[in-house]
Amino acid sequence: MSWAGPEDIYLSTSLASYLDKKLLVLLRDGRKLLGILRSFDQFANAVLESACERVIVGDLYCDIPLGLYIIRGENVVLIGELDLEREELPPSMTRVSEAEIRRAQKAEREATDLKGTMRKRMEFLDLD
Repeated sequence: MSWAGPEDIYLSTSLASYLDKKLLVLLRDGRKLLGILRSFDQFANAVLESACERVIVGDLYCDIPLGLYIIRGENVVLIGELDLEREELPPSMTRVSEAEIRRAQKAEREATDLKGTMRKRMEFLDLD
């Protein structure tokens, strides 16, 4: 039998206030999930209904539907309630298809890789 410590009780009561509300969940790997919190446990494992992953690249974004989604609590960095009365994103953001956001992600990744390669070359040439 395991005993609930004060932090477990606080976690349960704080997540309970988010039940049946639309949330944004930031994961350790940087992904952003949106969905309605339907259930959770003492480890902050959570079940999101109508979940989607929001992918943002520059001024482009796409919400990729995931359906019913289970999140391991150890992967959660931040949970926050979304205000349904307010617009979630600035008006400068443009919604694109999943294929377009994947192309933008690939281009961003390649640019980052190239920048890292160039930095390594410059460090090699540094003659301090």
